Amino acid sequence: MRFKYGDTIGLFTPSLHASAQTEEKLNIAKNYLLSKGFNILEGSLINNRDFYRSGNIQERVDEINELIRNPNVKCLMATMGGMNSNSLLPYIDYQALIDNPKIIIGFSDVTAILLSIYAKTNITTYYGPNLVTGFGINHPYSDYTYKYFEDILIKEPKFPYIIKPHSKWVNDFTTVEGVTLNDEIFKNEWVGINGGKAKGRLIGGNLDTLYGIMGTEYMPKINKGDILFIEDQKKSASDVEKSFSMLKLNKIFDKVSGIVLGKHRYFNDQKTGKKPYDILLEVIRNNNIPILAEVDCSHTNPMMTLPIGGEIEINVSEKTFYITKDWM
Repeated sequence: MRFKYGDTIGLFTPSLHASAQTEEKLNIAKNYLLSKGFNILEGSLINNRDFYRSGNIQERVDEINELIRNPNVKCLMATMGGMNSNSLLPYIDYQALIDNPKIIIGFSDVTAILLSIYAKTNITTYYGPNLVTGFGINHPYSDYTYKYFEDILIKEPKFPYIIKPHSKWVNDFTTVEGVTLNDEIFKNEWVGINGGKAKGRLIGGNLDTLYGIMGTEYMPKINKGDILFIEDQKKSASDVEKSFSMLKLNKIFDKVSGIVLGKHRYFNDQKTGKKPYDILLEVIRNNNIPILAEVDCSHTNPMMTLPIGGEIEINVSEKTFYITKDWM
């Protein structure tokens, strides 16, 4: 089920309205994908606003199901994240996806939809760029994000496929011209903790969103040997401790063989001097789980595309990340 140029991308808006980061960014992002040779089918809510969201629950469900049932749509891409995608989970047409599988991609709050589809259908979903946040500004980092997207969804990679970090990364942008930045450009350095290797099924997403589905039928069961990937943004040290402890209380760390921790955009360390991975180690306690931290699977640019349910291997000592076999 590889995606190819000329195929149609259906754009859905499951939570925050699509122009939340300005109409200009939305249009730039659509034109970016059109310039790559894709067709675009806009969901019914792409220009809609209902206060804090794109539409009410029924409207948002109708939009995504229309695209799922459309045989011409080969890929569904979220336009934005938000806070309320979990409201849609009981009403998604999972059977239509089983009958006619499609690529589903997004991140952040869209985690709820990605994980529920994987849990209900066993179809691989993809943690990768949303339309606006991935491609809504004309700068080189959109191209780097697109390269990950292309490698995973369009090209025929050789296995094991190594996911390589780009040399630089940024938090955010203030203009749509070149690389005028609100933040400095950082050297990209992944952090290896505890050493060793881990190999297993990749499960995870945005940590804040996991609160909305943990313990339900829409959260895939985490099995012994899985590799957990988690990321968040704009959180404080106390928030992060609470979230990591939620995983601890659910005995997630007793099961997983490794952890991939994404970069944390605008982390507030509350004057502790700690990084999120320092707090993670404190919460886990006395556990030698291999952890690869500061990885580009988060609210930063560029952003990877990762197959949820795919088999991966991390070598923490060498700071490498492999997809070991085809996920499609």
